[in-house]
Amino acid sequence: MVIGILSVDLRIPGNRSLKGKRMVLKSIKARLRNRFNVAVAEVGAHARWDRAELGMSTVSTDTAHAHSLLTHVVNVIEGVRAVDLLDYTIEML
Repeated sequence: MVIGILSVDLRIPGNRSLKGKRMVLKSIKARLRNRFNVAVAEVGAHARWDRAELGMSTVSTDTAHAHSLLTHVVNVIEGVRAVDLLDYTIEML
């Protein structure tokens, strides 16, 4: 069993409230859960309106498959216009 973990650091340009941040993140999290069947949670930068840290995980029997899936997740996040992807890390356990 392989557990893949993806951490992303996002900037939400032009956001001025926690409500706006919640709306953007809720949309991203729902899209990733539905499309890739990954677990998604906000794991940091809770008090900042213009930043967010998301953590995602997947379980697989193959390291290459888990890494590929998380790489696709990164590509989808990069395509979201409401956020800028600042940094990400992929880790396999």
